[in-house]
Amino acid sequence: MEDDAESTGRSAPLGATVLPDGVNFSVFSRGASRLELLLFDRDDGARPVRVIPIDPAANRTYHYWHVFVPGVRPGQIYGYRAHGGWDPANGMRFDASKMLLDPYGRGVVVPKGYSRDAARREADDAATAMKSVVADVSAYDWEGDAPLQRPSSRTIVYEMHVRGFTRHSSSGVSERTRGTYAGVIEKIPYLQQLGITAVELLPVFQFDAQDAPPGRVNYWGYAPISFFAPHQAYSSRQDPLGPVDEFRDMVKALHRAGLEVILDVVFNHTAEGDHRGPTLSFRGLDNATYYMLEEDRARYADFSGTGNTLNANQPIVRRMIVDSLRYWVETMHVDGFRFDLASILSRGPSGEVIPNPPVLWDIESDPALAGTKLIAEAWDAAGLYQVGTFTGDSWKEWNGRFRDDVRSFLRGEEGSIEGFVDRLIGSPSLYGHKQREPEQSVNFVTSHDGFTLNDLVSYDGKHNEANGEGNRDGADDNRSWNCGVEGPTEDPAIDKLRTRQVKNFFTVTMLSAGMPMMVMGDEVRRTQGGNNNAYCQDNETSWFDWTLLSKRSDVHRFVSLLNARRVLRDVEPERQRIALNELLRQADISWHGVRLHQPDWRRSSHSVAFTAGFTKEGALFHLILNAYWEPLEFELPPVASHARDPWRRWIDTFLDSPHDIVDWEQAPSVHGESYRAEPRSVVVLFASLDPAAALKGHRALGPAHDALARFRGGIGSHAGHSAVDDAFFPCHERRILAREKEHHPGDLVGRTEAPLWNPRFQRAMRRRHGLGREDLLDDS
Repeated sequence: MEDDAESTGRSAPLGATVLPDGVNFSVFSRGASRLELLLFDRDDGARPVRVIPIDPAANRTYHYWHVFVPGVRPGQIYGYRAHGGWDPANGMRFDASKMLLDPYGRGVVVPKGYSRDAARREADDAATAMKSVVADVSAYDWEGDAPLQRPSSRTIVYEMHVRGFTRHSSSGVSERTRGTYAGVIEKIPYLQQLGITAVELLPVFQFDAQDAPPGRVNYWGYAPISFFAPHQAYSSRQDPLGPVDEFRDMVKALHRAGLEVILDVVFNHTAEGDHRGPTLSFRGLDNATYYMLEEDRARYADFSGTGNTLNANQPIVRRMIVDSLRYWVETMHVDGFRFDLASILSRGPSGEVIPNPPVLWDIESDPALAGTKLIAEAWDAAGLYQVGTFTGDSWKEWNGRFRDDVRSFLRGEEGSIEGFVDRLIGSPSLYGHKQREPEQSVNFVTSHDGFTLNDLVSYDGKHNEANGEGNRDGADDNRSWNCGVEGPTEDPAIDKLRTRQVKNFFTVTMLSAGMPMMVMGDEVRRTQGGNNNAYCQDNETSWFDWTLLSKRSDVHRFVSLLNARRVLRDVEPERQRIALNELLRQADISWHGVRLHQPDWRRSSHSVAFTAGFTKEGALFHLILNAYWEPLEFELPPVASHARDPWRRWIDTFLDSPHDIVDWEQAPSVHGESYRAEPRSVVVLFASLDPAAALKGHRALGPAHDALARFRGGIGSHAGHSAVDDAFFPCHERRILAREKEHHPGDLVGRTEAPLWNPRFQRAMRRRHGLGREDLLDDS
């Protein structure tokens, strides 16, 4: 049935807006010659029940096509047809046979017979196409809920998959709600007990699950086709409006439990793929506006590795991205976003990297998004890597170098000590120049993309054969170590070593300066059988196996107790906006090796220890990190002048549960002047500070910055002598430096490299003072 529009409607707002007596529809298309609004009475309707022409003269303002339709109510299923030229060589791909989703649609329905292939073929695809749904998003009772805006210094992020979290039959969730937003609600007590404070959900925007190799499905969801609609398949309610309300039920329940909701968002590409891909929405409405095109405009620029790239800095697309983010904050109450391949948002229309990308500043400066956690995956699939240099004043970054350097050190890799120590103290080499808070760095060792933590310590190589790509997909640089056997083992010694390594990784991640993130199931050693790219595995490979909770209860207990202490971190530096560099200057820290004040910074070093005072916690901490394959005896610093009691042991990952980590109040005393750190173990000791004797200004990790900068060739000068020199440079080197200052002062003035660790300096010293390398490294 076709009839005339009863009203011209309005260009704003975009999408389908419910009004008292009908619905206003508005959509952007610059190049279309004619648009039609199609109304359906079922999701698999082959023919619309109404076709409403949108008059290009009366119903078009600028490039916005709009119409008001009386009598339409929430729940109405609809879509568009766009008529225009088919001229791929000039970027035009209008195809009036294709059913198109509304880019601003708040809901999507997917027929059981949905066919991605049909959207590629030259034929009408209405019966098998996704369709938009009219939603009255104001008709929901939030019961006073609002985003939590939890301090980042007390945030622990738990990256999880909505479906995978409860889909396994062992989840204890009813069959109807397994793998849904409602299923997440049922498991909130588990999340609370684990001690995390925010869930970071893998993509929940409506995506195309058929965007995958033949015979497989897109499980992760990095194939978006609607930036305003929650994914329908994650709802236990299959009525047209069910997913919108069930998603909000989940957010409200998580907030009541004190848990924030962060969404993994994909604004770098869509599910429409390359020039051979389906026409689902954007391509059919205005291909040249929404996508970056190659010089041959029949082809798509591909900086995402998926076949196309959204033209994020084009004004219309910029507005859509910001409007989407506002919607999810203001209407759906989410607390933050992690931006997949965020560096693509730094590219201009031709793919060039631009210095001040408008879309990134639009997002950061939008008042509706102020206080929202913005996390960038600061790289893309074409080689752009911006960790430490991402645009903006408030973006946090997935610190990929934390992942790499911590993995390298804990597996015993030579030459890893420098990077590892820098990561422990907030990565000042990456972030110090920005004068930002330590939590700019999101510290993680694993994510959805790559090995699980169990597999990181169980496999030397990837095993992705099940993905059907001949094991060619997935990263080859995993920095993993299988502890002696590839894959599962019945050897109790190897299994115990793997558990110890898992605890080591957790301890380092949670105690380093920055905002920590962990991955669903790592707390119970969830395995993917060595698959480090399980994007198409919607099965037990990827699902959370809840039987592991009893099998690996020792790891779960360890992580829960570790998290409980981590969330007590002082929030005052964040509230006062004290930068990482300033915190590092304020703190009191001493670095050690097996002997006090003699850290081993050589490439062959596999261990380090440090002591730090935290007056807010009323404690002095001593950490020993031994990635060496033999036990090492570490001297302990005296505590009598600053503490009421002797050292007490909180963590020793070599010990069996429940001694590996203990309740703070029940920590046993450590007597003697040294502590034996067993092979590949992390030890954390503490002593209660005597407030009267506590040093002023202890906050985080301080002289470490200056000393480490000397070591790296970073900041500082060696023209003078300080207590930092005493703490970091061996006595013999200080004597050499004194001689240099006396006889060759010009060589040291203004130097920015650490003398001992600079090869050119070492060669000069050997010539001038007749020393061998062993003399330079000797502190006798």
